[in-house]
Amino acid sequence: MQNQIPDGNNPLNSTSDAKYRKPAPWRKAAASLSLVLLGSGMTLAGGYLANHQSQVSQSASNLALSRVNAAPPIAAGTDPNFVTQVVQKVGPAVVRINSSRTVKSQLPEEFNDPFFRRFFGSQLPESQERVERGTGSGFIISGDGQILTNAHVVDGADTVTVILKDGRSFQGKVLGKDELTDVAVVKIQANNLPTVTVGNSDQLQPGEWAIAIGNPLGLDNTVTTGIISATGRSSNQIGASDKRVDFIQTDAAINPGNSGGPLLNARGEVIAMNTAIIQGAQGIGFAIPIATAQRIANQLISTGKVEHPYLGIQMIGLTPQLKQSINSDPNSGLSINEDKGVLVVKVLPNSPAAKAGLRAGDVIQKIEGNTVSEAESVQKAVDKSQIGADLRLELRRNGQTLNLSVRPGSFPTQVQ
Repeated sequence: MQNQIPDGNNPLNSTSDAKYRKPAPWRKAAASLSLVLLGSGMTLAGGYLANHQSQVSQSASNLALSRVNAAPPIAAGTDPNFVTQVVQKVGPAVVRINSSRTVKSQLPEEFNDPFFRRFFGSQLPESQERVERGTGSGFIISGDGQILTNAHVVDGADTVTVILKDGRSFQGKVLGKDELTDVAVVKIQANNLPTVTVGNSDQLQPGEWAIAIGNPLGLDNTVTTGIISATGRSSNQIGASDKRVDFIQTDAAINPGNSGGPLLNARGEVIAMNTAIIQGAQGIGFAIPIATAQRIANQLISTGKVEHPYLGIQMIGLTPQLKQSINSDPNSGLSINEDKGVLVVKVLPNSPAAKAGLRAGDVIQKIEGNTVSEAESVQKAVDKSQIGADLRLELRRNGQTLNLSVRPGSFPTQVQ
């Protein structure tokens, strides 16, 4: 799989002797924008475990709510038992999601050689199949059985089973999933189900109450509380640069199995979907804002897929120190005159950026007339753009100012 920076972005270099060379600091910084940090500190709060249930939790987001079943708002701070009231109202709409997939173990190609077959015959091992099972969380967003959860909870699943708090069990169908934002929608055949109420994740402030409900470590209907620790945590900051999400950080306890479960405010409204934790840390969890989850879920329900605007560049925010490091590196192949802006480190061949004439070494100064100095700012501008519509860039190249129009494409499936 080629790894890309979330904005559509660019593949990792994979030279055979890379492990023997110590990369320049600026190269490490640029690579951090495109690496899928599978071994880094960030871990999705869920997944599959071979031959037994894995603890995965998931949060769900709300779309078309049935106001008959939606939990009424609860006044925050007026009752010392407000958490209990939130749980009583929202708990019935939080579900457990069990998923399973069959994985076939392939023999090394050498074992298929006639020489081995002739001399070892039946003694050679045969390919085997095993069943991997996972458990996560989700929440009901419509009375007719639409459920929000994380994409990684149902990724590759052959079967999905949804268990309600009242014990009822339903076969679930994955309507769609989006790996770039880690959002999925599951549908069950039922009516008059309890649903959640959606809050406003765009106006959250650090210090506000946060309540998580889910199934951590297989312990169903677990409730934890804390606060909103921070908002706008970029995917790069938490080591998940293959995602296109600005995460909410919370100290409400989140563990494997919470993925896909709701993060609620003091009024019992869903403000985010619990998704990730930091390995070895306590009180550092991350959730997808409900506004993002809703936007993605709406597309998944309508079309079964999500199209993300894509440029096809690897980039990094410039500083005077980084400029000096690049210019003093004889292997960089770049010469930078600017101290500020966003440096294009690499352009993916045949990408929208390449077709528009962007080159490695260009320094993006403005997008749609707005000054940019960080790669995240460029990413956000691309995310807000329209596929096929002009996106105006002002950049510096060899000491000259250039204006280019790029038409973002749809993020390629093979890149994801």
